[in-house]
Amino acid sequence: MPRPTGTRQLAYLVASCGNVGRVPVFPGTIGTLAALPFAYALAWAGNPFLVGLVLATLIILGIWSAGVVEESRREKDPGMVVVDEWAGFFVTVAFHPPSPALYLAAFLVFRALDVLKPQPARWAEKLRGGLGIMADDLSVGVYGNLLLRGGLHLLSRP
Repeated sequence: MPRPTGTRQLAYLVASCGNVGRVPVFPGTIGTLAALPFAYALAWAGNPFLVGLVLATLIILGIWSAGVVEESRREKDPGMVVVDEWAGFFVTVAFHPPSPALYLAAFLVFRALDVLKPQPARWAEKLRGGLGIMADDLSVGVYGNLLLRGGLHLLSRP
């Protein structure tokens, strides 16, 4: 396959999150692990507006770049695309306090849900292009966030 140039090269870089997605084994898991310190630092900033802005930017760039890579490679949801894992993990931890235990739980919950793909995530991954690549991970991210909130609520009860 020819090396992408110009805009496509930028799309590949974004979609693979700085080439993290090019790791030959478990790119989704490695991609999620790579997202963890960035999501944690964002939570430490303590600015909900910034969290929303970063998440919206990640989703928009993710849909664009994943679509470009999928079309360029002529392959449905290429494994090297991990921006969807980043966005899904960021949704999972969005507006939660930074806590090592919580972020470990978030990682495990997100990866489990990403593998299981409960509805509507299974339906969402059938969408075409970058939206389809991103939608299933965003869906499981919402589920993960709600599960974490429920868990924290249960743990905080007397």
